[in-house]
Amino acid sequence: MSQPADFLPTVQALVQCYQAFEACSAAHIRALGLTPPQFDVIATLGNTQGMTATELGDKTLITKGTLTGVVDRLADRGWVERVAHGSDRRCQIVRLTKSGEALFARAFPAHMAHLAACFAGTSAAGHARWQAALRGLEQTFRKGIA
Repeated sequence: MSQPADFLPTVQALVQCYQAFEACSAAHIRALGLTPPQFDVIATLGNTQGMTATELGDKTLITKGTLTGVVDRLADRGWVERVAHGSDRRCQIVRLTKSGEALFARAFPAHMAHLAACFAGTSAAGHARWQAALRGLEQTFRKGIA
């Protein structure tokens, strides 16, 4: 069985990496005039016909309690709308408006270009190593959930 001295440096490295990524990503998203949760919703709804709030919650990194407020603020800015679900009157579909689609078409490629610049100089082999290591770490945590 692992002792804290064995895995604590891995946990620290993971947290530091995530914090560095989040700081780099969030600063650019804020420069685009959005908060990270707003960008998450816009990016998730982009190129879709919309989805229920439950589906949106499952596909974003936003908690259910926060999601309603984020969608409300996006609706206030005219970027998303709630429309009746075609077959289930108990729920609504959240989808981008024309203005939201224009925002997605501008912000998403700009943010992907920002992230691409962060990864500039990384070889395909380097990406493959990172992906394999992260997938292995993911499986370690999934075993702990079961």
